[in-house]
Amino acid sequence: MSTIEHAGDLPDWAALAVSFFLVIGAGLTLIGTIGFVRLPTFYERIHAPTLGTSWGTGGIVMASMIFFTVLSTRPVVHEILIGIFVTVTTPVTLMLLARATLHRDRAEGNPGVPAEEPVEAGNREGAATRAD
Repeated sequence: MSTIEHAGDLPDWAALAVSFFLVIGAGLTLIGTIGFVRLPTFYERIHAPTLGTSWGTGGIVMASMIFFTVLSTRPVVHEILIGIFVTVTTPVTLMLLARATLHRDRAEGNPGVPAEEPVEAGNREGAATRAD
């Protein structure tokens, strides 16, 4: 028999914790999706799903860890890898999409896009500037 067939044997405290994290994770993902649909520009639009994905996945992964740990009577922590991969890759994807879009918009000369900052002769990239 699989673990899912024994879900009725889950203690009440564990069922409440699993339900709580599932609702939180699904709710955060839903908020990210609504933000994606409702926000007007691409730059505003990519932020909402990024947060929904990271935090929503965290809630669902936590629910899964509790569910399978209680039913298996052993620690089930390999789902942490899923959370780590999502947490690391989602912001990287956001930055790559935003930079590619910003580059395209600047190349096309779209209005409302900030111009590239000129690099001063004495100031290299990454060096801190100091206003005296």
